[in-house]
Amino acid sequence: MVAPEIQEAISAAFENRSLLTNLKYRSIIENVINDLDNGYFRCSLPIYSNDHLEWQTQEWVKKAILLYFSIREMQIYEVGPFEYLDKIPLKKNYSGRSIRVVPPATIRYGAYVAPGCIVMPSYINIGAYVGSGTMVDTWATVGSCAQIGENVHLSGGVGIGGVLEPPQASPVIIEDGAFIGSRCVIVEGVRIGREAVIGAGVVLTSGTNIIDVSGESPVEIKGYVPERSVVIPGMRVKKFPAGEYNVPCAFIIGKRTETTDLKTSLNQALREFEISV
Repeated sequence: MVAPEIQEAISAAFENRSLLTNLKYRSIIENVINDLDNGYFRCSLPIYSNDHLEWQTQEWVKKAILLYFSIREMQIYEVGPFEYLDKIPLKKNYSGRSIRVVPPATIRYGAYVAPGCIVMPSYINIGAYVGSGTMVDTWATVGSCAQIGENVHLSGGVGIGGVLEPPQASPVIIEDGAFIGSRCVIVEGVRIGREAVIGAGVVLTSGTNIIDVSGESPVEIKGYVPERSVVIPGMRVKKFPAGEYNVPCAFIIGKRTETTDLKTSLNQALREFEISV
């Protein structure tokens, strides 16, 4: 089947769940998840126009994932002394895929991890896409449908949120070369531009105020960190009926310089701006 026919079948089954008893539709869903696992489909596609990058959410792919949960049955999985009960099997053949996976890392079937990645004890959920050369460090989590670019570093304890429902919602996107510091939390479809450096402990939601304080006057944005930005946690005063209180925000304190090596540590990048680490 060609892509338009697959999309039409997935959309039809999503609207009419009685079609899931039909082997034809079940086979289409299984094939889509297999293609997701191998990187042939993605939950969001990069679209380049006049050197400008945008991302297009593939709603039908997310629907296929939701349908896959519906047609799968609970199974017992045993890994050494561990026992699991779940609907989704684990990814396999790491050697053939040229992926280094350190136990007890968990990658669910239906997540694509490109050759050259290193996955420390962490968790990567179905629908996620992880580009080549990326490091997923210890206890990091990559949620459903999150899109992680090439040569990204997700430091220890980073939480990349999953955005599976509603199907039209944009997933979290971390573009090529970005460095995400320890214990950062990035959720609700936030997009991190290429080669940005996110300092330890930054929390970014769709409603978080991201304030560029590198110029003469502050510039506020939400949902997006521009490429090569260096970001640290911040606080700002907000008025409530009970008084004024500090609420979290994020500060863009400058840009990663051209002289900074792409593999620089977070500490080195922040020290360029005289930030204690």
